[in-house]
Amino acid sequence: MRECALILANGLFDSVFAKTTHGLLRGPSRYTILGVIDPNHAGQDAGRILDGQHRDIPVFHSIAEALRLTSVRPTHCVVGVATVGGALPDALRTELLAAASAGLTLVNGLHYLLSDDPEISEQATAGIIDLRKPRRASELTFWTGEILSVRSPRVAVLGMDCAIGKRTTAMLLRTALRAQGISAEMIYTGQTGWLQGLRHGFIFDSTLNDFVSGELERAILACASEMNPDVILLEGQSGLRNPAGPAGSEFICSARAAGVILQHAPTRSHFEDFEYLACPLPPLSEEIELIRLLGSQVWAISLFTRGLDDTQSSQIAEELEACHGLPVVRPLEDGVGRLAATVREKLFS
Repeated sequence: MRECALILANGLFDSVFAKTTHGLLRGPSRYTILGVIDPNHAGQDAGRILDGQHRDIPVFHSIAEALRLTSVRPTHCVVGVATVGGALPDALRTELLAAASAGLTLVNGLHYLLSDDPEISEQATAGIIDLRKPRRASELTFWTGEILSVRSPRVAVLGMDCAIGKRTTAMLLRTALRAQGISAEMIYTGQTGWLQGLRHGFIFDSTLNDFVSGELERAILACASEMNPDVILLEGQSGLRNPAGPAGSEFICSARAAGVILQHAPTRSHFEDFEYLACPLPPLSEEIELIRLLGSQVWAISLFTRGLDDTQSSQIAEELEACHGLPVVRPLEDGVGRLAATVREKLFS
């Protein structure tokens, strides 16, 4: 039987900062999810809040309430949010201490390492899993060029910005390709992918910069050797021109992605959390051209539709498709069938 977990969302459940919570609820998940902790939505069904689908996963006010009301005893407590700078808010710290003192293993994806916190580490007798704990240089690999011999083509899901749905689109695309008889695997590059049980990958933003390309290559080589898939999907990180953490060129230059699915948020005018600075998002046409200059091609555009109703997002999709001459999809509203068809046409026709 799989281990059981509670997820800490702590007031951020309905925000983009709870993307780990959202991913584990939509599945797959390394753990059986017994409930979500968020006092703002206590008493509701987590699936109803997320996307209107009943999942029979309750939202509790606190760890104490969850332990009192769940019929199955949880073994783990997962931090389900990504905070700005990876800091640990006071409310989240309080719940982590409650979980630790109750004998739960703490699973943490923040840059703030719980194992370095004397009070929390003392209470956490069941253990701490710090997913973003940096590995030593001696444990990492440098890019070798072996990837040039990998026959499985790579498709990167990149984004105009961070927290824009790249992993969700990649996971949906993997499922859709498999349903069509194409063996598709995915390389995770963030903590949520590991939590969802993906086999191959690494934590991009806790890896020493000199070794990011090497660790990406290593994960792809392992995936190709062990699984020999028809296609390997790559989970992108941040955005090519995000000033707080530009990333993405590695997936093209080092991983040699044959094509790119580009995730776009029509309602964003500036990079996330930098609306008060002169940091506007670049035009889609520029990003498409930049990806071409780096050595790949945008095959389709995928929309992150938060803040738009169905009519608005549908109209925007039609306008962007006409403008750029590329398939434009809304993964959560319409599925990713067209993305799967595009990948099939580009790689196997």
